[in-house]
Amino acid sequence: MSRFSLIAIVLLASFSDWCYSQYIRDNELLRKIVSASGQAEVAMPKPGRHDLDRLSRDFSISGVSDDEVRVKLSPRDIEKFINSGAEFRIIERPASKVITGIPAPEKGTEWQTYPTYTQYISIMRSFASEYPSICLLDTIGISINGRAILVLKISDNCKKDEPEPEVFYTSSMHGDETAGFVLMMRLAGYLLGNYSSDIRIRTLVDDLEIWINPLANPDGTYRDGDNIVSPVRNNANGYDLNRNFPDPGYTIEVRQKETLDMMRFLSDRRFALSANFHSGEEVVNYPWDRWPFDHADKDWFYSVSRAWADTVHLYSEKSYMDKLDNGVTNGYSWYTVYGGRQDYVTYQLSGREITVELDRIDFTPEERLDFLWQYNYRSMLNYIGNALYGIQGFVKDAVTGDPVPAKVFIKGHDVDNSHVFADSATGFFTRFLKPRSWDLTFTAGGYHDTTITGVQVYDHETTYLEVRINPILNPANTIGRTRPYLYPNPASGYIKAVLPDHLHGGVNIKIFNSSGKILSDFGYETIAGFPISLDIRKLRKGSYIVVFTNLMTGQTGSGSFIVN
Repeated sequence: MSRFSLIAIVLLASFSDWCYSQYIRDNELLRKIVSASGQAEVAMPKPGRHDLDRLSRDFSISGVSDDEVRVKLSPRDIEKFINSGAEFRIIERPASKVITGIPAPEKGTEWQTYPTYTQYISIMRSFASEYPSICLLDTIGISINGRAILVLKISDNCKKDEPEPEVFYTSSMHGDETAGFVLMMRLAGYLLGNYSSDIRIRTLVDDLEIWINPLANPDGTYRDGDNIVSPVRNNANGYDLNRNFPDPGYTIEVRQKETLDMMRFLSDRRFALSANFHSGEEVVNYPWDRWPFDHADKDWFYSVSRAWADTVHLYSEKSYMDKLDNGVTNGYSWYTVYGGRQDYVTYQLSGREITVELDRIDFTPEERLDFLWQYNYRSMLNYIGNALYGIQGFVKDAVTGDPVPAKVFIKGHDVDNSHVFADSATGFFTRFLKPRSWDLTFTAGGYHDTTITGVQVYDHETTYLEVRINPILNPANTIGRTRPYLYPNPASGYIKAVLPDHLHGGVNIKIFNSSGKILSDFGYETIAGFPISLDIRKLRKGSYIVVFTNLMTGQTGSGSFIVN
């Protein structure tokens, strides 16, 4: 989300003399600006909290100060705004020069200018080609206008998924908020270039899986083609992508392709820690944006946000990142955001995400890019480092040693999906908590709840746990059953099968899809009292049937399950 936009749209030269000191209506000029530049930004008197929330539902708020609220308008919502009858003043942004890209390839490492889109693609590819052992280039999706939304994975075994905390940095989902775009590329280059010589960087890359997406809305940034001329906030359809994510109690009218692709990526990766980068203000924002109550781990969120701002203050100009709570804010206490990504990740995916506003200027001048890097890069590294701390460990079946995708929660503490989950493939989990003693409970379908008491969390240290939870070998609903019992169901990594007595011994196992096609066919030696563990990680989402055949008697039993 963008906050306190002090610089607004690019005006055509013929409109550059317009500037309002009072709130009036000039609907025709507003229409001309939006038509010419792809968006306009207006300011209105700040309403009361109820009306401000309602305004946030209808339009994309870009900033809120003590006496004004700023709104960015796209061609999609301009008429709705005009029909509201609101009085406003148009906020001018000085005419910007055309950004034509890096003059020479060797200057790309200096990060003093914006690349063309073609150069951006080349830079991202060069990272992967120059550092193939620790850098992998992937694609989150394709924008409406066919541009790739790229992401780098930086890790010591970049081609494998290891049981390590995963961290995600993403920038410029608002296409005209450009500082983070360059800073993310520069951060990737910094990590890769210093891996061999800096022990701290090596630790981050070796012990974490770091994903960096510099440009989440390429159609907004490169609206005019290969060069950055007059970037806009929204995507090619005129939607604010940071108001387009699932939001409990609030209906999103049309989910955009970029949003759906990002949701799939986030759901697949389930990042332990993340941050998204914007401009329009200079502040670190933590959940919730949507609700007036605190996140269960507010103290932890505030601590990492405070550390970011305080570190910045040691290296920045005095006026930088000093608003609100000296550079830190809870989202809702500032203004409400509906359909924001920060709350989606934190609520729907049980992640931990903050929003970093890097610059009061949306379209950051090139000469300011290096200053912003010098102010923030230490905080960027420190925040990634938080993924090494807290409680980490594995949840496994006490009998078989197989991974269990257990829910990890704290009774009397966790609310509003603040719990986390162990990974279905490895059983690995990470839980960030403020320093003190905690009691953690692990629960999963088909298993007895297990509570580990007195788990001590220390500041900037890691507490490791290996938790073994006992399966319910004969739960009430399996006693006397003549059919296999499958759990958990639905599942996404592994599914257990408790077989009836007549199927014990050597069995053949076949898995069919909904069309009747055999996907797996293998033998297994069963032991009474011990469930079979079926690996379903390679199966797509959908319904399946599994058939067990006793190799001695020919008797069969079947069951169905769902992969989610």
